[in-house]
Amino acid sequence: MADKSTQTNSLLYAMNLKVGDTASISKQITDDAIRAFAELSGDHNPVHLDEEFASTTRFGRRIAHGMLGASLISAVLGTELPGSGSIYLSQTLKFLSPVFLGDTVTARVTVTKVREDKSIVTLETVCENQSGETLIRGEAVVLVE
Repeated sequence: MADKSTQTNSLLYAMNLKVGDTASISKQITDDAIRAFAELSGDHNPVHLDEEFASTTRFGRRIAHGMLGASLISAVLGTELPGSGSIYLSQTLKFLSPVFLGDTVTARVTVTKVREDKSIVTLETVCENQSGETLIRGEAVVLVE
């Protein structure tokens, strides 16, 4: 349990966040990243790992795990905005378009609400590819510690 001074500091930090504050990170999705994610998650679906199989699907080629793209949102939240000490309370996700091998994915978060009574922040979350196409959209609610 956090002591009173830590809770006060968290609340003050959260209150310094403003609606419209934004941060992002970008990462190229490589074969190594997809294979490492498959090992970590246990998701060995051939649509992610087997070019021959993937060529027979509606996508015509390999796609990255949707959660690999979505994990970039967690990276922004934990390292940029709100940053260190942020704790996920919830996250919604809509997977709108696939992430392809070689795509550069930019995950962006934007503050949409700051609770004045608690150190809780709501953020719009979006992942786009290098062409500006929206791949993933959702909303995160985080506790700022």
